[in-house]
Amino acid sequence: MASDTPILIVGGGIGGLAAACGLARVGMRSLVLEKASELSEIGAGIQLGPNAFRAFDRLGVGKEARQLAVYVDSIRFMDAVSAEEVMNIAVDEAFVSRFEDPYAVVHRGDLHRVFVRACEASDLIEVRTDAPVVDYDQDGDSVSGILADGTRIAGRALIGADGLWSKIRKRVIGDGLPRVSGHTTYRSVIPVEDMPEDLRWNASVLWGGPKCHIVHYPLQGGQAFNLVVTYHNDAPEPVMGLPVDTEMVRRGFDHVHPKPRQVIERGRNWKLWVLCDREPAANWTDGRVTLLGDAAHPMMQYMAQGACMAMEDAVCLAQEMEAASGDVGRAFPAYQARRVPRTARVQLQSRFIGDYVFHPDGASAQLRNMLMASKTQDEWLDAIDWLYGVNGLSHGPAAIGGGSKTLA
Repeated sequence: MASDTPILIVGGGIGGLAAACGLARVGMRSLVLEKASELSEIGAGIQLGPNAFRAFDRLGVGKEARQLAVYVDSIRFMDAVSAEEVMNIAVDEAFVSRFEDPYAVVHRGDLHRVFVRACEASDLIEVRTDAPVVDYDQDGDSVSGILADGTRIAGRALIGADGLWSKIRKRVIGDGLPRVSGHTTYRSVIPVEDMPEDLRWNASVLWGGPKCHIVHYPLQGGQAFNLVVTYHNDAPEPVMGLPVDTEMVRRGFDHVHPKPRQVIERGRNWKLWVLCDREPAANWTDGRVTLLGDAAHPMMQYMAQGACMAMEDAVCLAQEMEAASGDVGRAFPAYQARRVPRTARVQLQSRFIGDYVFHPDGASAQLRNMLMASKTQDEWLDAIDWLYGVNGLSHGPAAIGGGSKTLA
């Protein structure tokens, strides 16, 4: 099924490289075009639900990803004002039995390198850096990616995996600038010895407070901790990766309990992001061009599903390309039809969680705590089955490579 004319993939992040791996698994050649001079990922930790591990296996990187992951014991929700535990979901044998895969965390850079190595090992994947695609044109049989210097690169299809500020989305959808949420996130990674001893929990922990929350979990074999603190401060414009001092981070957390506030004092080399997303789009395909990952459905971080959804996209796209024997005219609309409802739900539910679960105050916070604490373990697993369960997504073709399990 290989072709001398590759499928062009714009963007060399996790989504773009995952798409290349998925296509290679079904014998299709791709050319990844990355604007940066080298392949790298910014950010720190990623939480991996069972749906992520399902995608890893279908993309051919399951073994290596599992070796890198840190397997936490539970997902804990804490009240940031009282420092009391509200919810604790054990991600134990019963969890794995229910969803057929574990819950874990991993460093974003480590995961990105897994996909880089997989692409380097494949004869069907070429990666080209210093290749900023700013536009495209197409006819009935081919598409050309147009670089910033005017160079044209021919392909038989083009996948825009170029993130929140996607140039490809601008052409396909044309919906203007991203929506600025007003939520500001600060990120740090610290050695385990710098983490307060009373917070060195082997868990994915979130402290929810009025207009703010704090997240921490272990990384890199338990040798480090990922710290993410978010403050709803009505930030007016996008910012990405700006270095800031600890004093700036403190400003949004004076009203929370001293126990979670220790995390801020222990952080180092903080960097700031103002969170953005976009409205769900009903169509993200234009002939031989389609979108994937944040270019298709950028979302708030609050369900920890951005990278997971991009990898699911990659699996689904490869499945549909295989089922259509490479016929883009059939495969791209089928891919979009399967992915739009699921990703739109994650986009909208992520917004809701940020405002009404993580950040409420007063009576709203009391109600949240009461409702969350009232659920049993089985009820929590039922509540997240739509996201993590094997049957959580309408089944399409057989798993890539002719396997028996479809992506959930």
